[in-house]
Amino acid sequence: MTTGDRSGGLTGLARLGFSGLQAADAALTELESTLGASRGVLLTGAARAADPDAALDALLRIARRRSEPLRAVLADARARAAAWAILGASHGFADFYLRHPEELADLTTAGSALPSAQTLNAELLDAVGAVDGFATDGSEDAWDALRVRYRRLLARIAAFDLLSEDPVEVLPAVSARLADAAAAALEASLCVARTRISGGAPGAKFPRDQVAATRLAIIGMGKTGARELNYVSDVDVIFVGGADDRTLADVGESRIIDIATKLASHTMRGISGVEREPPLWEVDANLRPEGKQGALVRTLESHLSYYDRWARSWEFQALLKARPIAGDADLGHRYVAAVQPKVWTSGARENFVDSVQRMRERVTEHIPAADVPFQIKLGPGGIRDIEFTVQLLQLVHGLSDDRIRQRGTLEALDALVAEGYIGRADAGAFARDYRMLRVLEHRMQLSALRRTHLMPSRPEEQRVLARASGLAESGEAVWALWESIKREVREIHVRLFYRPLLSAVAALPEEERTLSATQAHDRLAAIGFTDPAGALRHIGALTSGLSRTATIQRHLMPVMIRWFADGVDPDYGLLAFRRISERLGDTPWFLRMLRDSSGAAESLTRVLSSSRFIGELMEWIPESVAWLDSEEQLRPRSGVALQEEARAIQTRHHTVDEAMKSVRALRRRELLRTAMATVLGILSLEELAEALTTITEVTIQATLRAVRREVVPPEDEALDFSVIAMGRFGGAELGFGSDADVLYVYRPNGVDEQRAHELALQLVAALRRHSEDHRVPLDLDADLRPEGRNGPVVRSIEAYTEYYRRWSLSWEAQALLRARGVAGSVKLIGEFMKLADEVRYPADAGIQALREIKRIKARVENERLPQGVDRRRHLKLGPGGLSDVEWLVQITQLAHAHAVPALRTTSTLGALAGAVQAGLIPDVAASRLAEAWRLASRLRSANTLLSGQTSDVLPTDRRRLDGIGRLLEYPPRSATAVDEDWLGASRRARRVFEKLFYG
Repeated sequence: MTTGDRSGGLTGLARLGFSGLQAADAALTELESTLGASRGVLLTGAARAADPDAALDALLRIARRRSEPLRAVLADARARAAAWAILGASHGFADFYLRHPEELADLTTAGSALPSAQTLNAELLDAVGAVDGFATDGSEDAWDALRVRYRRLLARIAAFDLLSEDPVEVLPAVSARLADAAAAALEASLCVARTRISGGAPGAKFPRDQVAATRLAIIGMGKTGARELNYVSDVDVIFVGGADDRTLADVGESRIIDIATKLASHTMRGISGVEREPPLWEVDANLRPEGKQGALVRTLESHLSYYDRWARSWEFQALLKARPIAGDADLGHRYVAAVQPKVWTSGARENFVDSVQRMRERVTEHIPAADVPFQIKLGPGGIRDIEFTVQLLQLVHGLSDDRIRQRGTLEALDALVAEGYIGRADAGAFARDYRMLRVLEHRMQLSALRRTHLMPSRPEEQRVLARASGLAESGEAVWALWESIKREVREIHVRLFYRPLLSAVAALPEEERTLSATQAHDRLAAIGFTDPAGALRHIGALTSGLSRTATIQRHLMPVMIRWFADGVDPDYGLLAFRRISERLGDTPWFLRMLRDSSGAAESLTRVLSSSRFIGELMEWIPESVAWLDSEEQLRPRSGVALQEEARAIQTRHHTVDEAMKSVRALRRRELLRTAMATVLGILSLEELAEALTTITEVTIQATLRAVRREVVPPEDEALDFSVIAMGRFGGAELGFGSDADVLYVYRPNGVDEQRAHELALQLVAALRRHSEDHRVPLDLDADLRPEGRNGPVVRSIEAYTEYYRRWSLSWEAQALLRARGVAGSVKLIGEFMKLADEVRYPADAGIQALREIKRIKARVENERLPQGVDRRRHLKLGPGGLSDVEWLVQITQLAHAHAVPALRTTSTLGALAGAVQAGLIPDVAASRLAEAWRLASRLRSANTLLSGQTSDVLPTDRRRLDGIGRLLEYPPRSATAVDEDWLGASRRARRVFEKLFYG
């Protein structure tokens, strides 16, 4: 060959995937000489080899030992393609053909189709000369013959797999044939075992007729039972022994079990023992009762007795895939039929879900740290994550649904999707990822024909894996694929495997797993529904029909009914859920989120059965259910974010009515978000007050901008107008049901005085009109203005200045203590607050003024409490209520804020802390006042949330009291505790108030 020809030849070899070009060239030259075949013919098929260098090396070693079988194989196009594919993917097979070159001849039949289960069984029985369950030869030679024939058949399966255009697509069929081959190998080995231990064989212990009469069923477990086996897996089995009644009577059960045990141990040895031909795989019987410490073989009755009395949850999970694979078929089928009911009721065992979850975590924890990034089977995001997820879903929901009781992982996924237990997208990703992971695992095991689950770490090995699997173009790409699959699998696994719905379904009493019409009425009444007939109508409306929505609702409903029953008002909660479900209709994310979320379904039942305020708003804003999927979505949005949205609304809409419709929707939405977060315990009292205050401020600011655009013409644009927050609004202490106390102020700024006043009045009227919301009222209350209801609703800054300096009363100075500008002209707000400071922080409040405040307080207590109300239960005006604490704090501010800067705050608790710091109120007294104020504020909001109506009176109805308590995180049936806590806290606060206020 010339240098140019040689160079061109080397380039061609590189294109075919060879890396050692000089060595490959020399090897091909030798093969040409040895086999008398042209290089062109020899290289046909080389491109299909994952590692062409290794394949060529194997061909050369075989040719040097015995060339004739190889010459015949390479002369046949199909056999040649199979040889390159198998030898390029597996040096384990290279070693096999080096030991047995004659086996290469079988490759002429390989590659086009998988061998059938019948062919596998017939071939392996033929290898040991089986007749009537006995082998013609009971020596080690029979086992060697079995192992050689098994590998011949394994090569046929591998050739079909490696030469397929889509190895991911054929993966299930390949795995099923591998399981069939394992079953056939055990059957053949059992035939040899019968011969070895029966009369006539060297060292035999038992008469042939007794051996023939002994029944031994081999039950395949795990991947073998599910027909999803790997090339080289441990084959998990359980042995069941027995005989017919006559034999048992004649021979005795003990001897029969001895024979069966000997058969089982010899069967295992024939597959896994050390002989001339290497073992096929490990036969693992450790899933039997009591594991390694238990008897290798038991009778069916002994197995069932153990499962009834001693078995742990993981043993039933293992039995999920049990299938008779060899030996006595009738006994095997009786065993599986007997254990299946136990498998499908195991999910109801105490802490079943938790035990399965902990077992998966322990498997992960025991992986050596260095192996974790490479563990394709056991590691996070690996095959086990998919299998455990699918099995847990099956075992829990299979309690009442036999349609998902499948052995195979992929078949189970299809069933879970069909019955609505898992979403199509998640199931599709799981199925795709599972197949690809298994293809990678298969190629790794083919390499050495050894059990391994570790992704290769060396770049060259990764390159070969990429070519062998056909899933990637390079080693880097196959590693990137593995990483992406791992992330996706782990994310789905964590979301589904730790789904709270699983624990809830497993914990349901048997009578509640299905809602039969005949028993449901009484059951609903028993668990807390006051109108079980109505509840049944709602359940029927949600679950009837054949749609996927109805299917998922049927799965959700038993658990959600129990969660509703645990709530304050289950009847209303279920009604609201029905209305929301109907509003959302077939919205794809809704039921999927309830089924798959980490806690959305339970949270939804909690908020709906706890709060009519929430339920009524959610009917109008059903998409708010999505917030329950993430605590972050329930956190109040910042004032800046709300302002930006409100300004964007006004940019989009050209009329006040259109803009205000959207602003009202914004306010409702954010009130709902805050209410849901409050009921779910996400917000503290301070965070709640801040959120409600921000929402109110943004609403007023947006409304003022909108109405100003309509009311104030361009020629009067110089008019300044502002809104001043007062009362709890000014103190940023709003609760649910609080009014928004305000003052209105304007400055003509060059506009005619009369015209400016008229425009200000129009702005106030428009603010009131457009802020009205029949669903969630916003009352802009201006009663704290100078002269109260008798005074002008709006004044100029000059009029306020003149009034406060000449005529203001002590209560008006007191009202200004919580004044705070919230909307309109910033400059005007600054002027008003400067004026307010002069009035509310006087150098000398005056004894007479303070006495007047005390007199007014006493009059308020006597005159403003509603008729017929127990004054102790009035959270605002009653003894020890909000008014007591606030008036005491405010009189302290009036008297001392001029000298004590810490008292110059609109916050009640902030001023109380300042008074403690200044030594004006003792620590203990302040603590009692703060306790009562906080509790009253929380009770007031909870009362509004529960009923959807505003009230300052703590109800006497014990069911409502209990509901309020539940919102405040008291345990169920705590009406008495709520009552006693309020009466005690208010009594202690009243004593402090009377001592410090009137003293």
